[in-house]
Amino acid sequence: IRMEEGEFYAIETFGSTGKGLVHDDVDCSHYMKNFDIGHVPIRINRAKGLLNTINKNHGTLAFCKRWLERAGETKYLLALKHLCDLGKGRITSYFDIKLDLWVDHFTKHQPR
Repeated sequence: IRMEEGEFYAIETFGSTGKGLVHDDVDCSHYMKNFDIGHVPIRINRAKGLLNTINKNHGTLAFCKRWLERAGETKYLLALKHLCDLGKGRITSYFDIKLDLWVDHFTKHQPR
């Protein structure tokens, strides 16, 4: 991909050690499949359907609940929790920054 003057880019980073303890603090905002655990049988049909939506729309990329809703998912919170429990959830940090690219300068926008 070639960056062109006048285009806008969001850089979203996800840092993780791959291991950690989850503490209930604030609502989790971003999710990503754990590819290191191999095949795990999913017995709840709703969770299977949600995983199919995740695979179809996000593949290997991180995603948030809002994007599941845009993909048409409703009443998915228990299924998402079930998938997280099966995947042995890990802590991941998230930060994003938006850049405006111009020939003579760039502008950095602080996250909201």
